[in-house]
Amino acid sequence: QVQLVESGGGSVQAGGSLRLSCAASGYVYFMAWFRQAPGKEREGVAVIYTRNGLTDYVDSVKGRFTISQDKRKNTVYLQMNSLKPEDTAMYYCAATERDRSVFSMAVGSYAYWGQGTQVTVSS
Repeated sequence: QVQLVESGGGSVQAGGSLRLSCAASGYVYFMAWFRQAPGKEREGVAVIYTRNGLTDYVDSVKGRFTISQDKRKNTVYLQMNSLKPEDTAMYYCAATERDRSVFSMAVGSYAYWGQGTQVTVSS
């Protein structure tokens, strides 16, 4: 069983930046960030393959968000720049111990989830 602990959410004005952190209690192959706005489905935002640091992003955040890792700390970060009001959501860290050959941003691909951290962007 892997525990995920998130931190770093908050409120910011449009155009601002926030950095989220997610610490895992054990080794996992993929770590990802998802978000869920009120009344909407949970969507994948960014994913990282921890073995080599390869990443993938949903189109709406490309060029603004960066997912990275500190392997020594088993921690993944989501640097969010140029934030927009539509980025407002609860952000969740997710992880899987399953190795695979392709990235996935499907909720069902991840067995472990953090508690969530709120990000609010005001216009």
